Amino acid sequence: MSFTSRFPLKFLASSGVLGMAMLGGFAYAETTVNLSYNGAPDPDKNAVHVFATNLKELVEDKTDGEIQLKLYPNSMLGEEDARMEQVISTPSLNIASFAGISPLMPEVYVSAIPFLFEDFDAARTFFDEGQYWSEVENALRERTGAELLAVVEEGGFLAFTNDERPIHSPTDFEGLRFRAMDPSQVALYEAFGASGTPIPWTEVYMALRTGVADGQMNPPMYIILGSLYEVQDYLTLANIQYSDQFLVGNGEMLASWDEQTRQAFLDAVAEANAMAREHNEAKVDERIAYLEEQGMEVIRPSQKDLEAFREQGQPAYLEWLEQQGIEQRWIDMALEDAGMTHLMQ
Repeated sequence: MSFTSRFPLKFLASSGVLGMAMLGGFAYAETTVNLSYNGAPDPDKNAVHVFATNLKELVEDKTDGEIQLKLYPNSMLGEEDARMEQVISTPSLNIASFAGISPLMPEVYVSAIPFLFEDFDAARTFFDEGQYWSEVENALRERTGAELLAVVEEGGFLAFTNDERPIHSPTDFEGLRFRAMDPSQVALYEAFGASGTPIPWTEVYMALRTGVADGQMNPPMYIILGSLYEVQDYLTLANIQYSDQFLVGNGEMLASWDEQTRQAFLDAVAEANAMAREHNEAKVDERIAYLEEQGMEVIRPSQKDLEAFREQGQPAYLEWLEQQGIEQRWIDMALEDAGMTHLMQ
């Protein structure tokens, strides 16, 4: 089935996704697909942009120009919910964060169980080969018709920062106030004896500067992006959570492409993701060194302290998942894939 037989020419033309080109005297359809995502179009500050630009080049090369990607960074096509509606209803692509995926697939929060992964290899194996993530892909397809195509790294693992004291172990959290991204992070901070308050990213710098919050957690890339090193003194590398976003594609669009075109596109996705992962991991030490140069004290917890973080943090998060109504089978699948069967009920 052709692309135009599934999506009418009139619709494609009005949506700006169909162009015409000449080859050997014959006109053929050249489709332009929108790819939207968060963050600035800056490869030094946005790992998702690195992935998007690589994907654009690879898709156009591997499909001989039949598929053209048009990039829309900085949430130009709308906030998370609007962009997810677009990718479900129109021939398009979107790189969504947890805020975009979770309203449709709350089970995705299971992949953010704190201290689930020792390193990059463990996280990538979990998403590339695990049963849990395969079931997430199937469930999103059944609920929305959209396809989860890739897990895109957005800067490495989350780290704790604060401006009060070095944090080596959970006992160092006592009495501190932290910015939380969502209620799950509030539960994590409370497990350590601190408090958490949800604060939008755009307000984090001022909240830290004015003392509304003492600390926060983000990967080093975002600490640099937000200039948080100006208002935070201590950086604790505890590998809290794997920082990722999700490439989602319109299911009808993908099904409408012939097998050769679709496979070329999927090969481009896999190659772009591998390139972005390599780029991201290579930058981690450089970013940490930069933060040290800016005056932050870097704390690398001992194995014993990391285990203490896990023992206190994971049960609180698992309880939060239960409170959200997440079925135990999702949690059990994820824990088994991560080699943490001792936490299974």
